Amino acid sequence: MRVLGIEGTAWAASAAIFETRDPTSASDADHVFIETDAYQPESGGIHPREAAEHMGEAIPQVVETALDHAREQAGAAGAGADAPLDAVAFSRGPGLGPCLRIVGTAARAVAQRFDVPLVGVNHMVAHLEVGRHQSGFASPVCLNASGANAHLLGYRNGRYRVLGETMDTGVGNAIDKFTRHLDWSHPGGPKVEQHAKKGEYHPLPYVVKGMDFSFSGIMSAAKQAVDDGVSASNASGGSSDAPRSSDGVPVEDVCRGLEETIFAMLTEVSERALSLTDADELVLGGGVGQNARLQGMLREMCEQRGAEFYAPENRFLRDNAGMIAMLGAKMYAAGDTLAVEDSGIDADFRPDEVAVTWRGDETVGAGHRGAPADAAVQGAEATVSFEGNTVVKDRVPRTYRHPRLDERLRVERTRQEVRLTADARRHGVPTPLVKDVDPQQARIVFQRVGDCDLREALTADRVRDVGRHLARIHDAGFVHGDPTTRNVRVATRTETVDRPRTFLIDFGLGYYTREAEDHAMDLHVLSQSLAGTADDDAALVAAAEDAYREASDHADDVFRSLADIEGRGRYQ
Repeated sequence: MRVLGIEGTAWAASAAIFETRDPTSASDADHVFIETDAYQPESGGIHPREAAEHMGEAIPQVVETALDHAREQAGAAGAGADAPLDAVAFSRGPGLGPCLRIVGTAARAVAQRFDVPLVGVNHMVAHLEVGRHQSGFASPVCLNASGANAHLLGYRNGRYRVLGETMDTGVGNAIDKFTRHLDWSHPGGPKVEQHAKKGEYHPLPYVVKGMDFSFSGIMSAAKQAVDDGVSASNASGGSSDAPRSSDGVPVEDVCRGLEETIFAMLTEVSERALSLTDADELVLGGGVGQNARLQGMLREMCEQRGAEFYAPENRFLRDNAGMIAMLGAKMYAAGDTLAVEDSGIDADFRPDEVAVTWRGDETVGAGHRGAPADAAVQGAEATVSFEGNTVVKDRVPRTYRHPRLDERLRVERTRQEVRLTADARRHGVPTPLVKDVDPQQARIVFQRVGDCDLREALTADRVRDVGRHLARIHDAGFVHGDPTTRNVRVATRTETVDRPRTFLIDFGLGYYTREAEDHAMDLHVLSQSLAGTADDDAALVAAAEDAYREASDHADDVFRSLADIEGRGRYQ
């Protein structure tokens, strides 16, 4: 099979030929040829009009180069140079509309020219699938870290589910905003990486909400730190690259702080996704994934928890047509093709909208559950062990994080968890009793509650309990912070029916707030976790939300904020 792929979502005008004997799995016979002409803005970030002009000029050239290669390969294989292709795949979205339309037009023209089927590929799913194909992993979690995106995907029931994502901007765009502030040319990521190697860690805001995260506050703090440093340097007559005075922060230190903070956030939420789904495989996708520090953090995290990690080579991480051709071959083999009249682009094409026709019934993490009831459990940031009727929770050091950042998070979260667990209990929400705490060692001893996690015994009644519990703590002025199906314990045995059936645990990401948006984030995190662990997630989400409305004093404000939050997801 020989498939042409065409990519052009933003900056990379790219065409590729993917040849394979078996598109369902990687083999030594796979061959990928990629031709790319990347748009390089003179200053600042990507300008949509300039990017489209570049795409219009470059796409015909890179496509013809790829076709020349396909003809050579077809001739060498004895197929004849006049029939070099089996299918044409193209980036249908998400991306910049003017660029996507140029790519779509080129793909239709080539498909009609050679009378072969047309395949429309989701760009973000292609980032995932190239790693899954090359790694041989069965059903991994995927971290996509690219310019306009940052999200975690897991497969369930024929679709990729968004387990967590950025709530404001993509990780690459966030870094580029910082580097534009310094008048550095695009792309900014490699420049931050080089400066960070020479810097010392500078603390910046760390914003993780369940498996979602935000970069806007970090960027503002980084810009301010640099501005303070530049002002101090200029006042002393120094250049922008000169050491700052004691009142300022060197650019190199801010770059180091950016990497250590942003990449630690992405690694933490990746571990949370592995823990939620019981997966033991992680793949990386996206252009920001080329960063060595990010790869090192993810690899170290996976080693610490006994999971496998795979990062494709750089040419498959940055935007490229090879991944489009590779996924296109899988879709073509599954009969997932488009008629020309149905092949319009979709600039807001989310990965969870894609019907995954080329995979079986496997589910991310399937088959990894069922550990003995008293076995130690490796969570997202702690190890939990059982001693009779008590639970010992140790926030063990995460070696992938900078030591100063890791110690701060472990101590702060331990103290906050104890405080909020007790407060929730005082307001009538079932939580375990705290028997002992050592903040400096990041250790808490709890009463043992429930028989299993909610994800293992999902029912509408239990999810309604969670909705009511969240309404009660929100009305009391605080949030849980991470109400996933892993952080709810349920009593299922008949001898426990006289006790509360549903307990909230793990308040480590919680905080005090009366803001409706913060309360809505709890509901959003619960919804995402149900999508990643339940077959009938829509009905369960509705049950939780109905119970919340009945129990909350300010439900209308919360649900208005929830609608706004869900509309911020990238390409929604």
